[in-house]
Amino acid sequence: MHSYDRYVRRPVMQFPQRQWPDRTIEEAPIWVSVDLRDGNQALIDPMMLSERIKLFNLLLDMGFEQIEVGCPASSESDKKFIRTLIEDDLIPDGVTIQVLCDCDEDEIRSTFAAVDGASKVIVHICHPVSPIHRELYGMDQEAVLAVAKDAAGWVKKYAEDFDGEATFEYSPECFSETEPEFALSLCTAVQRIWEPTPEHPVIINLPATVERTTPNVYADQIEWMSRHFENRESIILSVHMHNDRGTAAAAAELALLAGAQRVEGSLLGNGERTGNVDLLTLAYNLYSMGIDPKLNIEDSTKIVETWEQCTKMSVDERRPYVGKLVFTAFSGMHQDAITKGTERMRESGDNTWRMPYLAIDPTDIGRVYEPITEIGAQSVRGGVAHTMSKYYGFKLPKGMHREFEDAVQKACGESGKADKEQIMDTFRREYLYQNEPLHFRRIQVAEIQSDDDAAYDSRIRLIYTLGGETDQIRAEGKGPLDAVQRGFRDKYGIHIRILDYEEHALKAGSDSQAAAYIHMMDEDTGRITYGVGVSSNITRASVRAIFSGVNRLGLVDQSEA
Repeated sequence: MHSYDRYVRRPVMQFPQRQWPDRTIEEAPIWVSVDLRDGNQALIDPMMLSERIKLFNLLLDMGFEQIEVGCPASSESDKKFIRTLIEDDLIPDGVTIQVLCDCDEDEIRSTFAAVDGASKVIVHICHPVSPIHRELYGMDQEAVLAVAKDAAGWVKKYAEDFDGEATFEYSPECFSETEPEFALSLCTAVQRIWEPTPEHPVIINLPATVERTTPNVYADQIEWMSRHFENRESIILSVHMHNDRGTAAAAAELALLAGAQRVEGSLLGNGERTGNVDLLTLAYNLYSMGIDPKLNIEDSTKIVETWEQCTKMSVDERRPYVGKLVFTAFSGMHQDAITKGTERMRESGDNTWRMPYLAIDPTDIGRVYEPITEIGAQSVRGGVAHTMSKYYGFKLPKGMHREFEDAVQKACGESGKADKEQIMDTFRREYLYQNEPLHFRRIQVAEIQSDDDAAYDSRIRLIYTLGGETDQIRAEGKGPLDAVQRGFRDKYGIHIRILDYEEHALKAGSDSQAAAYIHMMDEDTGRITYGVGVSSNITRASVRAIFSGVNRLGLVDQSEA
């Protein structure tokens, strides 16, 4: 027997009337942060009062209007925090705090006492209702239904003496593992006791307390419930997902398609076990689709820094949108496409975000796009050219990419990676510092005064060293570069042909330098390479490029000095 045989495959719902697959999300849900309750109780080192207040203020700055602040009936630290918020007048108008308690009369009474003085509060009751819980606690469906009815009555009773505005919320815990018909009967019984209206609705929260199946099944459950509720317009349908299978965000989005109006979750997915659904991921997902997330999420760096300070946890480098590496391209192909996409946007003047490999513009959320500062052997193609352009201003000809990429890949050696400094060092070694055996020193160019049909129009005097010994070439040609080629042929019997030539300024201004790239062939052997030269004078840069290429091809031997 294999170990996986111990696990039961969860059945799908037979629900051919489902409509959620054909819908699209049109607007943001009501957001509820549970960072200060579910998130805090899941910390190895729970937050101190000052840290809770700091995180509460971050949530306010982000625009959360519903914030779960604790279980005051079962936690003295939660109660102290809640009383501080109320007594120090830290809850702005328009913000509702939410408190959670079990379906126990003493806890419900104590919960209302803890929020005395609050202007707006959501009192949230929950209890486990799934078959496995009923089995463990020796309760049948009727007994569980009685618990829900009693608790709903107590909430309504103690709310009568509450001076503020109280909204009621009910959660059948482990809803996603419960028979839909039984879950509906529980919610309906509670709803009838609370007697909601469209003007004063109740919240029915349907949690995936433990994620055990694919998100589409949860969406079916949500849509089925939404269709079968009594007095649906008097219910705010809420969802609360955990991330045990790593698909909480997908489950939340499909639940919204299925009729959910409200999402409970936490920043960066903190919470029991694998955590709650990550509200930041959901909000940025909406943002990436052109939907107003109704949260202030433009400064992701501040959000992450404050969260890390308060929770004493760290954000994974690959966490969607906010991880340190999510806007860093390692692949050379990716870098090249992003560069081209950026140039196209700039040239077109169209601000619509159509960019390969980047779901959103990192600058919209306080980040910057960073191409690789380190290239692995798997990511060389295109990456080195991008690095040379971004960091050093060298716009390598496309035909040169493969040649230089091979050189960088070789330089990576056993480590399999090279940072931008190593890439530049390789470029210098392979091209700019190719000074042996021929080392260019200077060139003098004079025009030949003659008619237009003259064979040559330039005369050069080329000074260089070969093996450390100074030598010179005098030659004529159709321009300085042609003269240099002819000079090498006459002096050393080598036949080089310039296949292509490119140049550009390395920087703007009067002190700018030029880079020249010569693509050349040794006509005797057919071997091809590039040479590169840099100088403040374009002719000298071009001649240096020829010397670079001749040395790379090894066309002149030091013994010829």
